[in-house]
Amino acid sequence: MSTNPPIQRNLPGRRAAATLAATAPEFKRPDGATAAAPRGRTPKEVPRFGAKIRGLRRRAELSQADLADALGISTSYLNLIENNKRPLPSALLIKLAQVLDVDLASFGSDEDARLVGELLEAFADPLFEDATMTSAEVREFATVQPTIAHEVLRLYRAFHGAQEAVDELSSRVASGDDHGNSRAAGLPSEEVSDFLQRKMNYVPELEEAAEALWKKAKITHLDIYHGLTRFLETEHGISVQIARWGQERGTLRRYDDERKILTLSELLATRSRLFQLSAQIALITCAKILDRIVDEPGLTTEESRKLARVALANYFAGAVLMPYETFLKAAKDERYDVEVLGRRFRVGFEQVCHRLTTLRRPGREGVAFHMLRIDVAGNISKRFSGSGIRFARYSGACPRWNVFSAFQTPNMVRVALSRMADGDTFFCIARTIQKDSGGYHSQQPMQAIGLGCKVEFARAMVYSDGIDLDNPALVTPVGVTCRLCERMDCEQRALPSLKVPLRVDENYRGLSLYAPAPSRT
Repeated sequence: MSTNPPIQRNLPGRRAAATLAATAPEFKRPDGATAAAPRGRTPKEVPRFGAKIRGLRRRAELSQADLADALGISTSYLNLIENNKRPLPSALLIKLAQVLDVDLASFGSDEDARLVGELLEAFADPLFEDATMTSAEVREFATVQPTIAHEVLRLYRAFHGAQEAVDELSSRVASGDDHGNSRAAGLPSEEVSDFLQRKMNYVPELEEAAEALWKKAKITHLDIYHGLTRFLETEHGISVQIARWGQERGTLRRYDDERKILTLSELLATRSRLFQLSAQIALITCAKILDRIVDEPGLTTEESRKLARVALANYFAGAVLMPYETFLKAAKDERYDVEVLGRRFRVGFEQVCHRLTTLRRPGREGVAFHMLRIDVAGNISKRFSGSGIRFARYSGACPRWNVFSAFQTPNMVRVALSRMADGDTFFCIARTIQKDSGGYHSQQPMQAIGLGCKVEFARAMVYSDGIDLDNPALVTPVGVTCRLCERMDCEQRALPSLKVPLRVDENYRGLSLYAPAPSRT
């Protein structure tokens, strides 16, 4: 994802242990076959859980000798494992989970990586400018004390929210507008994003409910709209009406429960009308399912739970318009060509991209994608990482991601190979979208959608045709955010790096203000 892209075109249980133990030098393709690793790439090292094991052992108040005896290994061997000098075999991992009475899923690396990433970003705040923490110390802390680490993040989010509220209030006072309450700084939306990430953006209950609706409403692909409206009328006594813009100005959808009338705006495009209709059906017919799903500790406020219900209703709408098995087959057959899929299922670019991230049914998965949506100011309003890529949460994202460059060429698909500082490489596409207009005098807000996967799965996508994925000259180095990136030769660096000491030489100017002067020999 870069602003000058080199390419441009118009687990629980034993299964988790088996996954962790997989070390063969081959990659799993979306069709289930295996393939050799691309040239120049090697599989990741076997996960090592030394710090986590040490933390679990101490919490259980066991000495190394006690745990080694329970596992049937020597104390010296356990010591080597805890110091990451020996990997943890899968058989020993299973026995360890039994001895310490922990879920094998807790050894999964994705959640740990996200926790470490968020801590590193939080500690990159100027608030911690004088701190001497290293990345290794942060990882150790997150692994050994995950509960406390989550609480530290919660406190930082509260601080970050309070800081934004103060800034907003100061701005109001300066402009003479001292009325109204300062809003919370997006915390419900952050909680909902985390909620969906924990579910890996896959909700089987809603997939089943969408499939059941197709059968009960006798929907056909040729006439989904009338099938849905007929279902509401016959099963729930709800009529659907289309309102002229002047009657319901500013309203795209409104449901009146007392009068049993669902009103949709005439300005909604056909695909959007279907989507809003399906989302309202979820809120009406799946209320108990939605309540049960959002009843979890991670959603701490009523606003968060309501926002999560809306997100889940939208998920249901996508599942109705793009039924899982039919859509998955089409996606594979058309090699994830977003525009072809949009035409076939009569949905928009964003709706297709979002649906692609939900194809996580066990045994029937699609490519693991990440997705984000930004506006021209760089605000991320939607994000999900199924590919393992990290997104910034508390500061600006790296401007070299190609999703930002999409605004330079509206409606054109931009393609890029992006490599993170840890060596992970991603194949990414980006394109602008525009929301439904409110008429001639209304603004037509433009946003950009970014979709990507790990490079080893890129061949499954039509957008990779003709691209040498192994050519290092085509790869754009990217980061999460400037404060966490140690690449000092970036001409787009906006802030100094937390990982590189700031040394200013007033007589030297490099590619950026923060680029250190080269040493003289």
